[in-house]
Amino acid sequence: MIVLNNIALFNGHADHFCGDACVVFADGHIVYAGPRDGSPTLDGDAQVIDGRGHFVMPGMVESHAHLSYTDNGPLELDKSPVEEVMIKTIRNARVMLGSGFTSAISFGSVHRVDAFLKRGIECGDVLGPRLLAGGRDIGSTGSNADLHPDYAQLKIDGLGMITDGPWEVRKAVRTLSKNGVDVVKVMIDGELISSGGGIKPGVLGFTDEELEVLVAEAHHRGMRVACHARSAAAVKQAVKAGVNFIGHANYLDDEALALLEANRDRVFVGPAVAWEITFLEHYQSFGFETGSPEHEGYAAELEATQTSVKRMREAGIRVLVGGDYGLNITPHGTYAKELQYFTDYFGFSPGEALQAATKHGGEAFMPDSSLGTLEAGKIADMVIVKGNPLEQISVLQDADNITAVIKDGKIYAGLLDSRSPHHKRPEELNHVLGASPCN
Repeated sequence: MIVLNNIALFNGHADHFCGDACVVFADGHIVYAGPRDGSPTLDGDAQVIDGRGHFVMPGMVESHAHLSYTDNGPLELDKSPVEEVMIKTIRNARVMLGSGFTSAISFGSVHRVDAFLKRGIECGDVLGPRLLAGGRDIGSTGSNADLHPDYAQLKIDGLGMITDGPWEVRKAVRTLSKNGVDVVKVMIDGELISSGGGIKPGVLGFTDEELEVLVAEAHHRGMRVACHARSAAAVKQAVKAGVNFIGHANYLDDEALALLEANRDRVFVGPAVAWEITFLEHYQSFGFETGSPEHEGYAAELEATQTSVKRMREAGIRVLVGGDYGLNITPHGTYAKELQYFTDYFGFSPGEALQAATKHGGEAFMPDSSLGTLEAGKIADMVIVKGNPLEQISVLQDADNITAVIKDGKIYAGLLDSRSPHHKRPEELNHVLGASPCN
């Protein structure tokens, strides 16, 4: 039994904060989390750690993860040798865990990298978040999974599976299942940036029959389904087909919102706005001019997303934190920016943003709700922070403020330093906390 004493506690519920608290955990699960004066009687073998006033919160969930993207451009995602990608993905997993994200829901992987990464994490060979592994994106001809025009003679076999017709779709899902995938990613509509004649947002890439077959086959094989859906039409098609995780949902009409609200107990939405925001900051580096269709399109898309997320929040739809990190303008290690986007663009309080990243992310990852809050019986995933994110959400963006991370009751520190011994014994955590005082 380990006792983390003298801490400030956020337990994952937006309105819960305790300034003089402790957490007791054993065998990878929480025994108690709350005021110090209410803690249970400890046995003689309990290891007590002085938290020295640090802020303790649940481990966060990156709900739109691309661990096998290696900080390159959106049209270069599968242009590196898979062996190199695997090495960088192992590094990305360590960085994600060290950034306070103890779980990740994949929204697509290059080749079969996610599935093998998950195996490595689960057997202890690789340090990283617990993972719902993704696979290659499924798209139709001309979709966002089929970016290059035919004359270019370029393929993206490592990134996309191009399918047309119900049986091709079904076979693709079966192939992903065979390769150990947990989450099937499907491109329902398009993207403003796509070379050649690729479909744009609002143009559906699949018929209702094709998408319904995809979802049914995935669920039959115990997998969940995530989708790229920017338009109201795509969101409506996704909800009706039974998709579990909807990425983006930038444009919502009343019918789309009503469908999401009616299905809010089973559907999760992640706006993943880091791409739009950083594109608008760096669009000229992509060769686009002010006022170009891409520049104006993403500006309009971001504005529409602000309205859509506020409407979803008011309707009680769970909106998740996660933002297409792993591209050249959204590099790995910057995941916590998404929480600030929630406060700055969507009007969330810091507590609500933290709840989206912890409690709601945990509910998405584990429907039995055993993850995401610090309550008795829950999985012991925690982040020990120097500073108070409820007062300044940006403190989570500074690696120096992530003093330690606890996953399944195991303590890690120094994960962002590749030379550091990362796994810490409880008595070593006292030294780590002492070197990073809060009071």
